[in-house]
Order: sequence, then structure tokens, then C-alpha cells
Amino acid sequence: MSQHKKILIVLTSASKNLTGGETGWYLPEAAHPYYVLSPHHDIDFAAPAGPNPPVDPGSVKMFTDDESVKFLKDPVVKSKLENAKKLSDVNAKDYDAIFYVGGHGPVIDLASDPVNIKLASDFWRSNKVVAAVCHGPAALVGATDAEDKSIFHGRKATGFSNAEEELAGMVKAVPFLLEDKIISLGGNYEKAGEPWGVMVIVSGNLITGQNPASAKPLGEAIHKALTVTGLQ
Repeated sequence: MSQHKKILIVLTSASKNLTGGETGWYLPEAAHPYYVLSPHHDIDFAAPAGPNPPVDPGSVKMFTDDESVKFLKDPVVKSKLENAKKLSDVNAKDYDAIFYVGGHGPVIDLASDPVNIKLASDFWRSNKVVAAVCHGPAALVGATDAEDKSIFHGRKATGFSNAEEELAGMVKAVPFLLEDKIISLGGNYEKAGEPWGVMVIVSGNLITGQNPASAKPLGEAIHKALTVTGLQ
């Protein structure tokens, strides 16, 4: 039985935050999981506006590790970004998992995008892996199960913490704080002992990571979830 699965990686199309600062998708949160997953699975990129979703310039300056640098130069990645699908053209039936990359952008566009909310709900209701890191879980705040309950309701989850948002000086740059929002939706929010610490939570098909440091272990958790499917 082939373990090759199809994964949709969703990136924000938002390039500005609420205070007018530059934003976009966060480089290591795409690069680190991508290089964990791409040797084993088929990956497509998608964004609300389709091709060439904007990378957060701050993340490019801050993260100069090998994988992040390689990601921006990688001809396969470049082609995937140039050909990123519009979310409105994506069908959940074509994929085994969906993964939302963070950056402040998802809080601005994906959180309230009806096309994205329907897509995330479709993945969830089809019993597929739904994963997100850092601000990526903001893309899931509108997603619901078959009973119209939030997919966070009664589940453990993580995401960028209030303390991290304060340390980053970005509280006013986003429409809501993710930690507060997950709790308000009935989620059992958990975080690492210290800001910027690694935290990945697997709660059934919902896999969430707290921050950039959690991106690679989150990729490993997605791979594990996809390769043990059917053995449970």
C-alpha cells in the first residue's frame, strides 16, 4: 500500500496587517514542515488569491537557517508558489490533509474568508488531517464539524500565545488574539512553559503547533498521522 499522500499547504494572501505593517506567510513555518513532508508526499500550495502569496519580509530577515534559505531558492518550491491554486478552485476530496502556515496574515484574511471556512470544514467533516502552526490556527476559527460546532470545541489545541503576541509587539496588528479565540470557541488551549518553546498537540485529526520553533515537529506529526492512517 502506497503511503504517498496529497497535502494542501495553505498560505495567506494578506501582505499588510491592521496597523499597516508588512505581513504575509512566515518563512520557517512553511520551509521546515515542507522539507519534512515533501520527500514522502505530494504537495500543492494554495492561497485565497492564488499565485505568488506574499512571504513576511521580517521572517526572511530573521530566519537564515539552511532550510529557510533553501526554500526561497528551491526551483520546485518557486514553481509551486508561482502556480499556487486559488482556494476557490480547491476540492477537499483531492487531498488527504490540509496544513495552514502561520504569519500574521492568516488572522487578517483566512480567519474570516468564507471560501476558506467552507474548505477547512470540508476537510474536517471528511475525517482528514487538519493542521496549522503559529497563527495558522486562525484559519480554523470558523471551521465546524457536522453538528456545526467549532472544530476546537472540546479539543486540545495550541497556537501563538497572548504572551508571545505581546513580546512581538503585535497585539494591535491583528483583529483577535489566537489564544483567547481558541478558548472562546471551547478549545482547551495549551502552550509551552516558556514563550517561543516547542509545543505540538495532536487531538484526533487536529494537529496544531504554537510558534516557529514548533513548525518542524508539527511537520513530523503530520507525516506520522498520514502514515499510520488505517492502522488504528
